[in-house]
Amino acid sequence: MVDDELGRATIVYENPDGDTVEQTVQNEHLVYVQDHWLLDVSDEEAGTDTVRRIPIQRVYHVEREVEEFEDELSTLRQQVESVADDVRARLLGDDSDDGNREGEPVHIDVEETDDGER
Repeated sequence: MVDDELGRATIVYENPDGDTVEQTVQNEHLVYVQDHWLLDVSDEEAGTDTVRRIPIQRVYHVEREVEEFEDELSTLRQQVESVADDVRARLLGDDSDDGNREGEPVHIDVEETDDGER
């Protein structure tokens, strides 16, 4: 099911024949993964379920309707910030672990080896 509120996206790319193709789809049908744009080109009437992988080198540009997509981006940002907070807490500890406050240096003991290296 397609969510019309997410807006539309247009991708302009070069196909294998060297022709320029411009295709407009729902935002959720165009994603970027591992140096490729994935474009859903399924045909419900024909009963096909197809995704086209377009290498980044063949893509001229992608345009998205941003206003409708902002909520989804905001959610992604919150997820990234949450992961960053978790990593920060694991690396630096938090107030409940050792009393350190955010921004204060953390002391790490380094032992010297037999050859004099640390």
